[in-house]
This record gives sequence, structure tokens and C-alpha cells, in this order.
Amino acid sequence: MKRPFFAFAVLVSSLTVAAVSPQAQSPRVEPLTSPAGARTEAPQLTVSDKGVLMSWIERGDNNLASLKFAEKTATGWSEVRTVASGTDWFVNWADVPSVLRLADGSIVGHWLQKSGASTYAYDVRLSRSTDNGKTWSPSVTPHHDGTKTEHGFASMFQVPGAGLGLIWLDGRETTPAGAAGEGHDGHGTGAMTVRFGTFDGAWKQTSEMPIDTRVCECCPTTAAVTSDGLIAAFRNRTEDEIRDIYVSRFENGKWTEPRAVHNDNWQIAACPVNGPMLSARGRDVVISWFTGVDDPGRAYVAFSKDAGRTFSAPIRVDEVATLGRVDVELMPDGSAMATWIELVEKKAEFKVRRIQPNGVRGAAIKVADLAASRSSGYPRVTRDGNQLLFAWTEVMAATPGSRPTTQVRTAVVK
Repeated sequence: MKRPFFAFAVLVSSLTVAAVSPQAQSPRVEPLTSPAGARTEAPQLTVSDKGVLMSWIERGDNNLASLKFAEKTATGWSEVRTVASGTDWFVNWADVPSVLRLADGSIVGHWLQKSGASTYAYDVRLSRSTDNGKTWSPSVTPHHDGTKTEHGFASMFQVPGAGLGLIWLDGRETTPAGAAGEGHDGHGTGAMTVRFGTFDGAWKQTSEMPIDTRVCECCPTTAAVTSDGLIAAFRNRTEDEIRDIYVSRFENGKWTEPRAVHNDNWQIAACPVNGPMLSARGRDVVISWFTGVDDPGRAYVAFSKDAGRTFSAPIRVDEVATLGRVDVELMPDGSAMATWIELVEKKAEFKVRRIQPNGVRGAAIKVADLAASRSSGYPRVTRDGNQLLFAWTEVMAATPGSRPTTQVRTAVVK
């Protein structure tokens, strides 16, 4: 916890050299002591004016799961605090909880709690703390349909001039799995939707509305705040099973008609569990995503100069083959730091590279080796001023007769 972050200027300089001179020394990734202990997984990173906040799930005995977090400030990681715990949670490698500090200083956490016997019957639960995580309000849901269906893959964000905003996948229009006519992947039949809700500073819900009424069943969502307003991204699903990445913008109190970032035309009759990621500053936006339309799968980024109304042609992120599970951060000079899981001779590596809007790609830098299975989850990257931080789940080898254990790791670029 005492290791410092390295100056962002150094990072930008070294990555620029790598982009124009492959023979130059590449930047190095240096481990940073993680506040997460043993039996931890599912890291999330959020940023506020106070610093970077990392959350994770810690497993206990008898199916106990706890949502914990710590904040990275100028003096190091804060004390680890617990948002909530339960034995009836839905804990999943892709649909993971998060913790966010809002502009008023309050902290909001979200997790997933079972609502019925069906595998995918679970709710998004929200709780708020106004004393820096010491105590938490009773949990509430942003959805009020009362169906025992999937509600998850939530993305939380600060609504400009207000309180909390979030989007989530909502299965209220689906037939629960296990009922007559159950669909593929155990998610039931009917259309999954993506919805939007807001809470004000008094922790009162002020809105709930649909964004898209037919989307992929279990791909993570993402949202960002531009100077023109909110933008959301998700994997859409057409009637003929084209599952490309779409965006919608919040204008004049409503969401615009969702539009494809790029027509990959990936036709797949199942959810790939691979969502997009957004990053924005002013009217500049970058989005990263995975597509399996080509074999092997590929990861891309695209840039926007008009708050997501239009996007550039896709720029490939990965080297040879990828599992996707992307993340991306927009940089002060307009370039982006993109991360992905690269497949290298049947082994998985968490990698990062700098990409310019004109298509110039910096060198691919390995952050860590990963398990090629789903247990490694979604690696994360975030930027806070002059600081860049990575987080991922390390899967340790199992001893005879036991299951593999996991632990959240962190690193910085040197």
C-alpha cells in the first residue's frame, strides 16, 4: 500500500516512444500492494475528486459473500470497509458489484441478490453511506416490476447536477428460466431490456425508464458523462440474432433511438457475455468492444468528437486473438489506453496499449498472466489525474482435493 503511483507524464512519454519506435524500451508494469486479501474476486474501479475507489467481492464460508472497498488517496489505500454481506447473493464472474463516491461525498454500493429459485432470478440492490462507509442505509432496488427474473449488469455514474444514475439489464419482459418454453442459456424466453434510473441527493428515486427494449441477455453495460449529457452502450439483439454494440444518448429528458457503433453483423444465437466500455471527457468519447464475427475474436476501439453521435472507423486493439473483456480510458491528449485479454499459445494475458484517434497503435504491454477460464473475470483500468491503475483477479493453482482460490491484484505503469 505504500508504493506510489508513477507520474502520468512519464506514462504518456514512454508510450509515445513505444508507438513511434518499437526498438525503444517499453514501459514496465510494477505490482502495487492490493488492499484485497485472500478469496477475493470481481474488482471494479471508480474515480471521484477524492481518488480511485476499488471494490471487490470477498468469499466466506457457507456461501457468504461480502462487498468490500478501499480508496486510493495521496497517502495510500484507505481502511477496507464492508458495504453489505449475504448468503443469498448472485455471485458471477461477469455481472459484478460496484461502489461509487458521488459529488456530495456520499458513497453508493450495488450488489446482486437472489429473488427466486431460478438461476437468473435476482435483483440489483443499492445502499448509500453518508459517513464514508461506516454505516449503510437499508437496501433498495431501482426496478419495481416485482418479477423473479434477471436484473443485473448495472453501471452506476454521477448525474451532472443531481445524484446517482444507473443503467441495468432488466428481464421483466422475459419468461423465467425453468418455465414452459425456456430459452437458450437458461435465461428464458422474451426480450431482455436495458433501463435507466436516477436517485436524488435525499436518496429518493426520481426516474425509471427504458433505453432499449431488446438487448443481449448477459453482456455488461457501460455509461459515461459527456458535456452534452449521458451516453450508454450495450450489446443489442435484433430479431435475426445480430448482436452488435449500440449506443443511446440522453437528450431533453429521454433516450435517443439506439444506434450501432459499427455494423459488425455478428450473428450468434447465444449471449457472448462480452460487453463494451466507454470513457468520455467533454465531447470526446472512446468506446471499446469485442466481436466474434471473425475467427478468432477481435477487440476494437472507436473515437467520437461529437459526444457519441458518430464514431470513427474501428481500430483493432488485440494482436492475434482475444477473449475480449475489454476496458478503455480516454487520455488528456485525446488518445486512449485500451486493455483486453490476449490469447497467446492457448494462454491468457492481460494487456494494454495506447491508441491514437488516427489509428496509430503503441506497443502492446503485458500487465499480468491470467487464467484463460471465466474465473479470471474482467480486468480493469482507470485513470485519476496523473495516475493509472490496473486491477484483475488472479487464479491460484488448486491443491489436491480443493478448488482454485482467487485474489484481486493491482499494478501501476512504470
